[in-house]
Amino acid sequence: MRIAIVGATGMIGNHAARAAVARGHEVVVVHRASSRLSVLGDLPFRSAVADLDDRVSLTRALEGADAVINCAGYYPGTPRPWREEVATATRQMENFYASCGPGLSRIVYVGGAIALRRAPDGRPADEGMSYPGRPGDTNPYLQVKWAMDDQALRKAAEGLPVVVGIPAMTFGEHDHGPTTGQLLVRIADRSLPAYVRGRRNVVYAGDAGRGLVLAAESGRVGERYLFTGTDATMDEIAATAAELAGVPVPRAMPLAAARLASRLQELKWRMGGPPPVVSATAIAVMASGQFLDGSKARRELGYAPTLGLRETLSRALDWFRAEGYLRRAA
Repeated sequence: MRIAIVGATGMIGNHAARAAVARGHEVVVVHRASSRLSVLGDLPFRSAVADLDDRVSLTRALEGADAVINCAGYYPGTPRPWREEVATATRQMENFYASCGPGLSRIVYVGGAIALRRAPDGRPADEGMSYPGRPGDTNPYLQVKWAMDDQALRKAAEGLPVVVGIPAMTFGEHDHGPTTGQLLVRIADRSLPAYVRGRRNVVYAGDAGRGLVLAAESGRVGERYLFTGTDATMDEIAATAAELAGVPVPRAMPLAAARLASRLQELKWRMGGPPPVVSATAIAVMASGQFLDGSKARRELGYAPTLGLRETLSRALDWFRAEGYLRRAA
């Protein structure tokens, strides 16, 4: 197959591209003109310049592809009203879907587990845990992820071959920025004052990328697939990361205190101060964490994680160390 990957210079997209090549597919990297393709190393691929705000360039970039994996869904940045964030996210995705021609067998939208409501009785959530309507919490990140998930499923119902692939909390190499790995970096350099307790599922980025390729190969249209790794509490994640980095474990703090810190930092930002360290996105992730059930992807796609929690965090920290992110570490 020829698989186009939008957002291949990001962590999950990078690993998806590597997994596609390893499985014998031809890869087309769809990227902005300003993207640093050097982060893909010596990976063989064809380049196609496009932008999610430009339907013409997207249509041209996707021509001749058999499937596409979109790892570049909108991500709220500096604080804005949630309705504006949702409008931006869904407009870009409308451009993307309008650019997907009839030759595509599957369109894989990379979603977020935050779009799934909490499972009752604390059991691990599966793909069927949909909200009955728009979530009541107006956190921008939650609203954006829910809106794009809803949009993807509606597009599938309208006849587009859309499959939703949802990686769990992902750590691994090629996390430039960093994104999720900021938690590990801040634990390792002792700049994380505290963390919020909760449940998570942690997956290695290489496993997440491979799962997305499996979805592009044989995922059922209109279905969600969770690509999971290890269920772990934040206590376990923080303690393991601290041990691997050789630093003390940061303290835990209540979610209410984290919310207050986020609001105060946002207020200071609006008055001309620095961007919030504890962002609204971080609060949303902290508040919505839960264990996840990935049995559907295992059963239908043959997906299985290869690394556990410790190995996943170790690989990510090794990469951050090699790339110079941990210069301040003790």
